[in-house]
Amino acid sequence: MLGIKLFFVSFSYLIINHKIMKNSKLFIFGLALAAVLMISCSKGRNKLINSWKITAVEPKIPMSDSLKTVILTDGTLTFTKDGHVTGYLTREITNGTYALTKGGKSLVIKDEVGTPYPCESTITSDQLILDSKEVKLTLKKIE
Repeated sequence: MLGIKLFFVSFSYLIINHKIMKNSKLFIFGLALAAVLMISCSKGRNKLINSWKITAVEPKIPMSDSLKTVILTDGTLTFTKDGHVTGYLTREITNGTYALTKGGKSLVIKDEVGTPYPCESTITSDQLILDSKEVKLTLKKIE
């Protein structure tokens, strides 16, 4: 009788130990995956953090020449490490925020009142391309 109890106690211990090991492996895998995602997202974010000047405007919807000229003349964006953006697109952004996702390929800029401006983004060391439904903007890094 004692042998049977010992067997069940040992067997129960093995099952519990197996579950702990399985959960530990899942936990470690989850941490590794989170680290990879954070690193891949920060690469694009690090390239984005800077001041940029709009150098080209390609409207996809009708846009007046005067608005296009204003965007080219005054258009700048400055992205900070803490997720804030300032500058001028079609109007001044004094305290906006931004979110860069999909490995740097998707950028959403929100102005002070929270209006989102989503776009596909292409970021290189000296050029930023923002492609939205309304317009495609090319920006050059301000040195």
